[in-house]
Amino acid sequence: MIETIEVTIDGKKYTYNKGITVEEVLIEHGDKTKYPVIIARADNKLKELSDKLHHSCTLELLDLTSPEGNRVHINTLILILLSAINVLYGNNAKIKVEHSLDKGMYIKTKFRLTEEKLDAIKEKMKEIIKKDLPIAKLNIDRLEAIKYYEEIGEDSKAGVLKYNTDNYITLYRLGNVYDYFYSLMPPSTAKAKDFDLTYLNDKSFVLRFPTVYISDKIKKYEHHPHIFDVFEQYKKWADLIDIKTSVDLNRVVTTGKIGDLIKMDETVQTHRLLTVAKEIYDNKDRIKIVLLAGPSSSGKTTTSKKLCIYLNILGLHPVAVEMDNYFVDRKDTPKDENGKYDFECLEAVDLDLFDKQMKQLINGEDVEVPTYNFGSGKKEFKSHMKLAENEIIIIEGIHALDPKILTNIQREKKYKLYISPLTQLRMDDHNRIPTTDNRVLRRIVRDNRTRNYTVEDTLAQWASVRNGEEKYIFPYQDESDAMINSASIYEIGVLKTYVEPLLYSVSSDSPYYEEAKRLINELRLFLPIPSESIPEDAILREFIGGSYFSKN
Repeated sequence: MIETIEVTIDGKKYTYNKGITVEEVLIEHGDKTKYPVIIARADNKLKELSDKLHHSCTLELLDLTSPEGNRVHINTLILILLSAINVLYGNNAKIKVEHSLDKGMYIKTKFRLTEEKLDAIKEKMKEIIKKDLPIAKLNIDRLEAIKYYEEIGEDSKAGVLKYNTDNYITLYRLGNVYDYFYSLMPPSTAKAKDFDLTYLNDKSFVLRFPTVYISDKIKKYEHHPHIFDVFEQYKKWADLIDIKTSVDLNRVVTTGKIGDLIKMDETVQTHRLLTVAKEIYDNKDRIKIVLLAGPSSSGKTTTSKKLCIYLNILGLHPVAVEMDNYFVDRKDTPKDENGKYDFECLEAVDLDLFDKQMKQLINGEDVEVPTYNFGSGKKEFKSHMKLAENEIIIIEGIHALDPKILTNIQREKKYKLYISPLTQLRMDDHNRIPTTDNRVLRRIVRDNRTRNYTVEDTLAQWASVRNGEEKYIFPYQDESDAMINSASIYEIGVLKTYVEPLLYSVSSDSPYYEEAKRLINELRLFLPIPSESIPEDAILREFIGGSYFSKN
């Protein structure tokens, strides 16, 4: 008698023979997603399409519009890109996957690139995808893999594998290219057909693709000079101290010089913020309001408080104004698609009153300012504010960079500051540390320490947090007069010591198990770094504890 299993898809049950592959289920069920199904989830466990099903389960078929599917889609495109370059220009034509840029991936070449060459690469990628070539999954002896990568000059990959203690590792082969990625992969190239390439210069281009947030198209590339320059500054600093990958950071740890690195990095952070403070001071005759914004877990609280100290040292006296005190009455608060109050949207703010009072304050008037009572859902007017000589308004908030606020105040009187941890640390030349991973690790640690949240509590909120950032923060980053990169080059090793035990608490039946496992695998590449040498005013202290600003 043939054993069967029951597979539930979209609430409907189907009976299949035990040992059927996910792809065979997909063929029988039909691919009904917008983009090709690239991966699946069986009872909260991610499965490659080639994996066999041996037990009854609930199966979710994922395309690139899911976070997991999008990650697989990007890595598959990178593998196809590597294969296309290898076919066209040989083994010596190398690339580095640097960081995200305008909903795409910024890639640098180690060979001279022309627009014609990039067009040829693009056409070769399309050809590889159209042929639906197999992507072979190989179980390789780790020491043999290290030897292979050393022989072909992929030192970053060989170095990473030296910090992996497994006897065997998983490589994926496409044509003559063997590579590994920190995600699962599809069985063939046709699953990743949606992409484009944009030429920047003779050493770089952008790999573009649909994203979770813009899934109906591939976004036309728009250059963001501010954020690009911040990444380039970070890269110059990393090059200067020769720390570009996890292997480089581990080398510093093993040689006992991590304390020196922390001191250097914190000095650089201080210099960046002092430069901003000096610019504000030098233009104090026209700048009356400083506006700060940035995505979650950027270190905005520490940055704004340190900025206030630096401004005070220079002779300016900041006065903080909280936009939350200008919420509309609860009965007028907009609701989201789920019928819940949406406190993040701009319409939740009484803009007329906010704009009017900020104008009055910079004009030197005495203003009766509100305090929002979250219990009653109404503003209460119990205090007055008037700016003294050399006082300047500091406003931190999700909408601080939105040009739709303070429209009655001249632009030159406002100084806008964007804060984000834009890490450029890579695992190797083809695998990067996403900025969002850096931020979620920070948030997990802080939420657990200050709110007693579990990892699952934090991850459950993360999608909503990210959606808010995409709507209300990222579109306005080009409005900023300056950007502060709040990432510390050493911080992943420090966060590892705090967050890794928390991630292991996520049980295998949790819907967040795979995300926790992915983060654990990422952290495995880093040696732990003790926090004793981190100063009390460091941004990282905002998350791990011991911050000077939480004591005062």
